[in-house]
Formats: sequence, structure tokens, C-alpha cells
Amino acid sequence: MQRAVASKLKNLALGGHYTHSVYDPIVFNKMKSLLGGKVRVMITGSAPISSDVLNFLKICFCAPICEGYGLTESSAAASLTSAFDPVAGHVGGPLSCIRVRLRDIPEMSYLSTDENPRGEIMF
Repeated sequence: MQRAVASKLKNLALGGHYTHSVYDPIVFNKMKSLLGGKVRVMITGSAPISSDVLNFLKICFCAPICEGYGLTESSAAASLTSAFDPVAGHVGGPLSCIRVRLRDIPEMSYLSTDENPRGEIMF
């Protein structure tokens, strides 16, 4: 089992592949079947998920998992990773219906004009 997980994680890191021709029929198709066997993509949000857990779930269920971020004020999702993005640990770019700006907070010396821009992210 460890060899199967290590091999699939390596394939994910190198090329973004969620499947493996040898290990899937033996091990991972059983996991896929727990969700009905026909999942094409999953989405997670509401709280950060660690990269290790996210990558494990991707290889376990043989499907891309998009991670998003949003607010009630933005009617849920404001940003979302691409299903084809093999890199975990970020929430992707803003959706096309969302405008994003960085608001200065002078009392904290957070300015969007600083060399490393800082401030409050507004959607």
C-alpha cells in the first residue's frame, strides 16, 4: 500500500496524474467505489486543507479536487483552483464575476504601495 501511495503521489507531483494503471484496479478503485465510482471533480472550501491531505485525497479518489475561498458577501466562492492544477496549498485566482482589491490600512502601516504590498483584501 505504501508503494502504491508513494508512486501515485510522485506521478501527481511530476505531471498532475491522478490515476495509475497498475495500482488503481488493485487498491484505489475500491476507494472510488465508496463515492459511487463516477466522481469527476470535487471541491473543498470553508477552511484550509493541508497540501498532504489534499494530495492524498486526489490520488485516493482518482479525481481532481479544487480548493476555493469565498465569503457570504460574494455568494460563496470568490476564488477557485483549476481542476488541472497539480500544486496544492493555494486557493487559486479570483472568479470572473469577482473584483479584488487591496485596501490600505494606514494605522497598521499596511500600504498597497509598499515594496511588498500589504493591506486588507476586499472582494
